[in-house]
Amino acid sequence: MEDYVICMDASGDLVREVAAEKNIEFVPMEYSLGDEMRTSKGCEEDELLKRFYDGQRNGDMTRTSQISPFMYEEYFEKFMEAGKSVLCFCLSSGLSATYESCQLAAKNLKERYPSLDVFPVDTLAATGGIGILAESALKNREEGLSIQENFHAVKALVPNLRHFFMVQDLMYLKRGGRVSAATAIVGSALNIKPILKIDENGKLVTIDKKRGNKSAMLALFTYFKENYNPQLCRTIYICDGDTPELAEDLAAKVKEEAPDAVVRRTMLSPIIGAHTGPGMLSMILIGK
Repeated sequence: MEDYVICMDASGDLVREVAAEKNIEFVPMEYSLGDEMRTSKGCEEDELLKRFYDGQRNGDMTRTSQISPFMYEEYFEKFMEAGKSVLCFCLSSGLSATYESCQLAAKNLKERYPSLDVFPVDTLAATGGIGILAESALKNREEGLSIQENFHAVKALVPNLRHFFMVQDLMYLKRGGRVSAATAIVGSALNIKPILKIDENGKLVTIDKKRGNKSAMLALFTYFKENYNPQLCRTIYICDGDTPELAEDLAAKVKEEAPDAVVRRTMLSPIIGAHTGPGMLSMILIGK
């Protein structure tokens, strides 16, 4: 088996047991809650995440900073000094310049370590979408795929990734420049829950609006039924911004509909949660 490092940035979500057992690395990302700067190193404790979403509910402003090329270089160098190449999963280029930074770091490191490589993957994804790709890469590595073969195998899955999610309030996404002001105003009244997806360019688009959390959750379940493709991948990620009852209801419906599905439940990383706000619920899968 070829020995190389698989890592993802901290905007991705991966269930704790997979992260611990399969030896995946997380590139840290910085975020703030109110006046306090914090660093997310991936797989945060639920208690910390709960405090983060409670802070948002109490009016604390949340922001994130991108990973610079220098930060990537510094992070990868310790692996390359040990003679290892790196496969790295980056937040969608449609949402952040993180992938571009990773590419620059890879180019600079190639000059210093000509016999090694950094392969940045533009996941066109976030949260559990990055988790699904990382899980697939970990399995490929176990099966003996070289880093180059693994890079091409996971890139082939990217066009089939499907992210559907509901938010309580579009104003968080508007503040981060992820949706327009006109889009944000629509959803902020009358208990309307906007439903969005990440499109083929890795950008956010609003696809529906439902009245109330229950009907929004049922809409996510409908998207699951329309898109689930067990031949390609049985892993489903249901990530939530501290709304456990809705997430559990959605997970139960998925298990009833598709007993063969592997349902991963995680709370949403603060890097994405800073932009989506509390009460976000997502359905992420590799689809038709």
